Amino acid sequence: MAEDILLKIVEGRKAAIKEKGLSFGYEIPSERERPLHPFVQKKGVVLEVKRASPSKGNIAPGLDAKKTALCYQEAGAAAVSVLTEENYFKGNLGDLISVCRGVDIAVLRKDFLIFPEEIDVAYKCGADAVLLIARILDKETLAKMLERTASFGMTAFVELRLEEDLQKLLDAMEVAGKNLPQIVCGVNARDLKDFSIDLLAPCGFLGEIKAALGNSCSVVFESGIRTATAAFFAGSLGFEGLLLGEAAARDLGKARELVSSFVNAGKNDNGAFWISFSKKVRERKVAAAKSEGSEKKAGRPFVKICGLTNFEDAALAADLGADLLGFVLCASSPRNAEENVVREVRAALRDKKLRHKSASEASRRSARNNDCGFAFDDTSGPLFVGVVTELSSPQGKAAVRLVKEGILDCLQLHGKTAASEFFSDSKYSCLPHYCAANLQDGGGLEEVQGLLNLGESRILVDAKVGSAVGGTGTQVPENLVLAAAKKAPLWLAGGLGPDNVRLAIEKFKPELIDASSLLEAAPGKKDEKKLRAFFSEVGAAAF
Repeated sequence: MAEDILLKIVEGRKAAIKEKGLSFGYEIPSERERPLHPFVQKKGVVLEVKRASPSKGNIAPGLDAKKTALCYQEAGAAAVSVLTEENYFKGNLGDLISVCRGVDIAVLRKDFLIFPEEIDVAYKCGADAVLLIARILDKETLAKMLERTASFGMTAFVELRLEEDLQKLLDAMEVAGKNLPQIVCGVNARDLKDFSIDLLAPCGFLGEIKAALGNSCSVVFESGIRTATAAFFAGSLGFEGLLLGEAAARDLGKARELVSSFVNAGKNDNGAFWISFSKKVRERKVAAAKSEGSEKKAGRPFVKICGLTNFEDAALAADLGADLLGFVLCASSPRNAEENVVREVRAALRDKKLRHKSASEASRRSARNNDCGFAFDDTSGPLFVGVVTELSSPQGKAAVRLVKEGILDCLQLHGKTAASEFFSDSKYSCLPHYCAANLQDGGGLEEVQGLLNLGESRILVDAKVGSAVGGTGTQVPENLVLAAAKKAPLWLAGGLGPDNVRLAIEKFKPELIDASSLLEAAPGKKDEKKLRAFFSEVGAAAF
């Protein structure tokens, strides 16, 4: 079992408080010295005074808290977050006092607060908001801390990540009654249990928080953003705030660009695509967590069937339970799908969906009861993906055209050329997309990390064989699969077929699997028996 870092941090704080008291040995002002400032009441970035972290070690060990905060204010930050945890983050209450005396914007005390009296300390030091991590507080304590925050007119920045966190907040709000502060919610892309990062974690929870607390509640995207491109992605998702530390603390010169990229990013098609997909991810995780016994299949990976060139294969894949249908638009590929064929397949499947909708509910339920346990989703249908290796080619231009028209739902940028073209031209930036990286012994993982740094939340990993960029029928080496899975939730392609997909699912627990050549009777033509056997094995896997 992975070490629970959050638990270690909390236990360490309890021991420190027992030894040093809530002041941790610092001289706390007897009275507050500055007026209160509103915290994230409009779209803005919260930049963090951060020297170290459990996952990165030293980040900026020589950082001067006050000078750093003033740089952040000059760069346009809406607020400054000051880490006051000593053991793992090398912060302290002296930093908080210094920053509050120096800046004229909102200041957040970011720490693992566990006692209501710690809010008194934060207020006297000059903080305008306090971080309350729902995961480490019981309902009664959270309610008391909300009441205490309200008594000072401060903002409660409540961090949520799980459904039970949100329910705990709602219960605590009910207990507190009218004694509630201004509440801003944050969703951390970093899991504080093991410090792994998933940029889609905040996306999937955004709608639930808004539904429970109202659209007027500000929600902040926390952690995992390292570059201006990634900040632009976060800004396109509908969050009111972005909290980031490492990227700005390491290089103060980047602060202004990080702020402007987030603030100036509007909602776009790429953001909408990932919000929608992240909801599906979250729904499956919730269903799997609630299920028992054989029903754990609710946690099966998403399935993409790629290399489709005709309606019959696409319709069968959809009926068997494919979540994504992939069409290669590359002249040199034996699986190249002509633009008119993609249009015809999409139209035909839409017609099929409409006919399914007009059928009786009993008939639709019957259609779902195939031997694989899955069925064509006649509510929305599978996503259509255009796989491209060069955006500048006629086929790449056709794929872009199809996405803009809504025929394709997104692009798969397969290989370095397509990704380079995409990120070097701003006209593509709002198009729904994800990237695929080819891995081989000795190379490829740096490409995955580079794409993640750019804010790409999912990277499809495929095998590298010579100059081929896909459809080789070759599996990715196991060590590289495991390494990639540590960087982000795993999307796995390369040599998956009926004979090995169950083992791959059970061993690697991918979020998505992508199969193509091992399901064929000939390049570009699927084998019905292989397709059925493949989905049967997917359904039988113990995820």
